Amino acid sequence: MSQVVATAERVVRAPAEQVRAALADYEGTRRRVLGEQFSDYRVEAGGQGAGTRVHWLFAATQKRVRDQLLDVTEPAGTLVESDANSSMVTTWTVVPADAGTSTVRVRTTWNGAGGIGGFFERTFAPKGLRRVYEQILERLDTELAAR
Repeated sequence: MSQVVATAERVVRAPAEQVRAALADYEGTRRRVLGEQFSDYRVEAGGQGAGTRVHWLFAATQKRVRDQLLDVTEPAGTLVESDANSSMVTTWTVVPADAGTSTVRVRTTWNGAGGIGGFFERTFAPKGLRRVYEQILERLDTELAAR
């Protein structure tokens, strides 16, 4: 078993504080920017940043659906989502960029399978997850730029 890592990054046309607040808004913005891969979305506790507990089903593929129950923390200016149902941890980092823009980085890690299945997971899962994150970041940019 080895760790699998998926990452994505994008410049978002909004100040860092506004982007951080939008990412931490599980009742509003986050729900709106998720793609069709996410269903059965519900906030079970909190709703704003640390202390939030949110549930969704994530369809990585048509046949591979993860039931995720995420506990949110905010260590050192990041937003961390830890899945209670697996080893998956996603960290969102927002840093100021040029003239009212921000760079958003998302990094997800989990303990992958061993053997040949693990090889395919390490090879293909990060690329697929990166595409999902790129869509989310594009939607986030579009929503925040319109404000």
